[in-house]
Amino acid sequence: MTQRGRITWNGAAALGRMREGALRGVQLGAEHLLQVSRGRVPIEEGTLERSGVVSVDEQSVTAAVSYDTPYAVRQHEELTYRHDHGRTAKYLEGPLHEENSAITEIIAAQVRRSLR
Repeated sequence: MTQRGRITWNGAAALGRMREGALRGVQLGAEHLLQVSRGRVPIEEGTLERSGVVSVDEQSVTAAVSYDTPYAVRQHEELTYRHDHGRTAKYLEGPLHEENSAITEIIAAQVRRSLR
């Protein structure tokens, strides 16, 4: 007994959906990083913490988390400053390394979801 079937490959549509999922994942992953890093930002008045934002470049499917105050870089890099308990220098770099697996899984989950 011979069976026949026909498969139609919609490669362009599949790639488009994967890209949409990746964009969504990159956005959510960056927002996760922002949330974790906000918990470590040195805080006195909260200005630095409130200045944190996520920006996504859809063309390159990349995201950035940034803090926008005149002293953000100095607070991040200066290891000798004293901070309140739980607040620290490297408030963005540390969480980026620590949350790498979680961020990767967030992106992967969104790509998988987009292909359903």
